[in-house]
Amino acid sequence: MPILVPRDRDGRYEPELIRKGQTRIDGMDDKIIGLYAARLTVRDIRFHLEDVHGFQVSPDLISRVTDAVLDEVREWRSRALDRKYPIVIFVAFRVKIRDADSRMVRNKAVYVALGVSRDGVCEVHGLRIAENEGAKFWLSLMNELKNRGLQDILIAVVDGLQGFPEAITAAFPQATVQTCIVYLVRHSLNFCAWEDRKVVAAEHK
Repeated sequence: MPILVPRDRDGRYEPELIRKGQTRIDGMDDKIIGLYAARLTVRDIRFHLEDVHGFQVSPDLISRVTDAVLDEVREWRSRALDRKYPIVIFVAFRVKIRDADSRMVRNKAVYVALGVSRDGVCEVHGLRIAENEGAKFWLSLMNELKNRGLQDILIAVVDGLQGFPEAITAAFPQATVQTCIVYLVRHSLNFCAWEDRKVVAAEHK
């Protein structure tokens, strides 16, 4: 809507309801980013904002808002790390993600490096997305962590991926690689009869 801003002699007038140069309602960007993070499409976000808040937004506006977060993401991904961590957990899990090229929703692996500091604080070192989980990709992640300042890991906790320990020791030769206990329990159940699995799992716990 058109807005007439009063002008004063010294140019010190500051509107309170709608500030100078403001083109969107306060909190609009956060709402759009929150809906986008919930995996809503651009069309769904438009329908939601119109249905709940009663105003229309263009697809270009939604794209500009979501693209503005990318700079913060890049800064977070390249931030400096401590030189040493007692424990770093490396794991991958599968999630449904909309592909940027085909716009199709596909299952992709999200790689997570979770470090435990000497104070016992958990820190997410990085999140990376790939089509499949593989040792070669993990090696590139190890090199990325080294470039960000990580020099030594006491214990690296991993899943049962073949070639993963070699990728870790190639980047951090003194690290002790330990298989995640959850994966060890799951693997041991493969040697049990189906009717005995619940009992064996309870004994493991």
